[in-house]
Amino acid sequence: MFGSSRFTARRRALAAAGTAGALALTLAACGSSDDSSMSGMDHGPKPSASSPSAPSASATASPSMGDMPGMDHTAAGNGLADTRDGYRLTGHDTTLRAGKPATYRFTVTGPGGKPVTDFALDQAKRMHFYAIRSDLSGFQHIHPTMAKDGTWTAGLASLPPGSWRMFASFTPGSGAGKGRNLVLSRTVTVPGTSTKTPLPTAATTTGADGYDVTVQGKPMAGMGHPLTVRITKDGKPVTDLQPYLDTYAHLTAFHEGDQALAHLHPETKVNGDHGGPELSFHAELPAPGNWRLFLQFQTGGKLHTAALTLRVG
Repeated sequence: MFGSSRFTARRRALAAAGTAGALALTLAACGSSDDSSMSGMDHGPKPSASSPSAPSASATASPSMGDMPGMDHTAAGNGLADTRDGYRLTGHDTTLRAGKPATYRFTVTGPGGKPVTDFALDQAKRMHFYAIRSDLSGFQHIHPTMAKDGTWTAGLASLPPGSWRMFASFTPGSGAGKGRNLVLSRTVTVPGTSTKTPLPTAATTTGADGYDVTVQGKPMAGMGHPLTVRITKDGKPVTDLQPYLDTYAHLTAFHEGDQALAHLHPETKVNGDHGGPELSFHAELPAPGNWRLFLQFQTGGKLHTAALTLRVG
């Protein structure tokens, strides 16, 4: 009887140990599958309000942005705030004249409140500046110049009346944000009678300066996805693309409605003036809806800009 009781107790102990081990394995498996898809997730501090002329990021950001699984926010972010990780974009101008070339001046201050003057190279430039109209009908990509005091000057081509968002994309060369790509923005007003231009319908092909551009791929919101761009002219593959910003093409996307920015990273290796006809990109578009893509590529020393609307599910 005593032996039977001792056998029963031992069997219960072994069963309990097996249950605990199985539970531990289950928890470990959950951690390895779910947590890994969320690793590096950093939504950053809440955005601050912009200047009186510029709405706060919280008022303009799409509610779906920042909450999509599989999206790594440790890099640039969507650019809809003027402040991120202690860095702040200060615009010297709240309005710009219409119909004539204009100058936009701005400063980036660091966590200590002082102007940042040390910037690392990112695709051959220390600062990438974008101007995008609220209806996504106007786009300019500029590489401004910086004065010794940290003031940047961007020379803009003629702007039609309306609301424009000015993006500054940069990587601090030192300090708390060293090596981390950041995108900050503010809005400016171009006075005059403004007419909204409807966004062109989603398509897979577009043209620019006699070149035909085809985009292949169906990205899903919040997930990394490959995109392939094919460039032809007169029905023939283009194979003489020249390097532009250390790559064969620069691709930027803006979200309809809130103008959120996404930079699509090129993956095609550069090999002299022999780029094309196909170029590969890694796309991470965090929100569903329409995105306006702007592809810039160079041939014969001339820069071409092609635009099309991409629908993301």
